[in-house]
Amino acid sequence: MIKAVGLTKAFGQNVAVGGVGLQVAKGSIFGLVGPDGAGKTTLIRMICGLITPDQGEVSLMGHPAAEIEKARKSMGYMPQRFSLYGDLTVMENIIFFGSLYKLGRATINQRADEILAVTGLASFKKRFADNLSGGMKQKLALTCSLVARPGMLVLDEPTYGVDPESRKEFWKILYRLNKEGMTILVSTPYMDEAELCKQVAFIDKGKITAIGSPSSLKKDFGFKVFEVRAGTRDPEIFNGLQILQDMSFYGDKYHLVVNDPAAAVPAIGAWLADKNVEMMSCKEVAPSMEDVFVSLAEKEVL
Repeated sequence: MIKAVGLTKAFGQNVAVGGVGLQVAKGSIFGLVGPDGAGKTTLIRMICGLITPDQGEVSLMGHPAAEIEKARKSMGYMPQRFSLYGDLTVMENIIFFGSLYKLGRATINQRADEILAVTGLASFKKRFADNLSGGMKQKLALTCSLVARPGMLVLDEPTYGVDPESRKEFWKILYRLNKEGMTILVSTPYMDEAELCKQVAFIDKGKITAIGSPSSLKKDFGFKVFEVRAGTRDPEIFNGLQILQDMSFYGDKYHLVVNDPAAAVPAIGAWLADKNVEMMSCKEVAPSMEDVFVSLAEKEVL
């Protein structure tokens, strides 16, 4: 559905995306994951044709670069920030957006009713967009991107800044659309959302450093992870422990990444005992996408 080859874009001396290639298969949920400033938005805008790459090319739905406008008529795009009209109602925004695709009023109304039922906005047709919550605004933006019934949907950080419950609801909608056959490319800074994708590409400093399914990326992680609960919430308690490759703190537990699991438990216990801190539990756990991508980001820094 999407094939990008050697995409490069620089703004002045800053290379936002450098020689990126990726393929999104039909029927996939493909996640583009990385920190702020990694190049996600620039890459997505090149794929959508909103900015022209300095080098490289994109083909969509089998259409080469020379015919790409034909494919874009079957693509829905949802930008990073809410970009609809706050002084229009939910329904007025949908009608305006549908008219851009030259859809008739009857067709727009029919499709709007179907999509609003899925997104849970059916009872808010007359509410002004400015009066919607953050999660509802994102659902409205999604509704508008779906009114043309695209075969492919591209979303740029659609849940950024949205509360966790609204994020879960939004992803339930994406899964439903995907189950109905829609191909989805979505960028996100959230690792829990990366877990929900069928394929994931990690982008950092304008380059893709890893690509694969969440399960394969975790399988290839190369280290062991121990989850530790201790009688402290000091995020720096393990600073200086030599066996650690990396460490993350999650409020009441620590994720300690090691390459020698046999030595890990006694070394961790001795370290805490030396600091008069009780070790409440220490067990090996499967690596999370957070563990994987923190490791990949640190490799880039090194």
